[in-house]
Amino acid sequence: MYDEPEETPAEERAAGPAERAKEKADEFRMHAELAAVFEGNRKFDARLLPKLDAQPARDVQRTMGRLEKAKTPESPILPEKAIADAAGLLTFGDSHDLSTHDYHIHRRPGEVMIVRWLAGEQVETFYERLQAHFDAALEGFREDERQSNEWKRDPETLAYLKALDEVEVKMAERYLRPFIRSHNLFVLSTQAADEINIAYLCDYLMGVPAVEVVGAANAPPDEPTEQDLAWFFKLFSLRGMHEGAERMCFFTFLQKTEEGW
Repeated sequence: MYDEPEETPAEERAAGPAERAKEKADEFRMHAELAAVFEGNRKFDARLLPKLDAQPARDVQRTMGRLEKAKTPESPILPEKAIADAAGLLTFGDSHDLSTHDYHIHRRPGEVMIVRWLAGEQVETFYERLQAHFDAALEGFREDERQSNEWKRDPETLAYLKALDEVEVKMAERYLRPFIRSHNLFVLSTQAADEINIAYLCDYLMGVPAVEVVGAANAPPDEPTEQDLAWFFKLFSLRGMHEGAERMCFFTFLQKTEEGW
């Protein structure tokens, strides 16, 4: 008699039901942030403005770098010594005549930087969309898992499905929005990937061809390989208050991944 092949990877079997459910929730949270940050052109008429000058692009990049170094690994809340930089970055668009809501793009050979500011009601919409993306992904996954596994009726599977049903993430709280508003905090979080599919980011999330984001010189060919589509990706998410109103600044750094790196 031959044993049936294992249906669950060994690393998932090693984790308990609650831990497996938490890992999926973390995955959906990161995807929800990507969707909420980059869907503006597709959903809300945000513009792609590929004329961000080199100097302001570098200024934003350097300031984000300083802020990342200033915070501790244990907390995304920025220390007092970083407040001036954070406040200046949240209002950088105002002082440089750069609009909120839109995507300001600076390109270099093999690199792209994207900056997006949100203010006031735009922040409110962002959090609504962030929660909606998370809830939709989680509920869809719950239904798929129930249909695929509920018939097994073994205790571990039922415990996992129960743990999934009990997952509840308030995205605004997860991103410290109540504390930002009540205590005038500045918060910086990051998300990075050694390789992101540029077609997924542009075509799927933003709803535009990659050439409109990365430019003709950096765009993948008509029949791209996996290597053609692979870019290093890092997203900085800065949140805070200015004159009683919420502000956000998203800075994205993209670098073409070369074979052999």
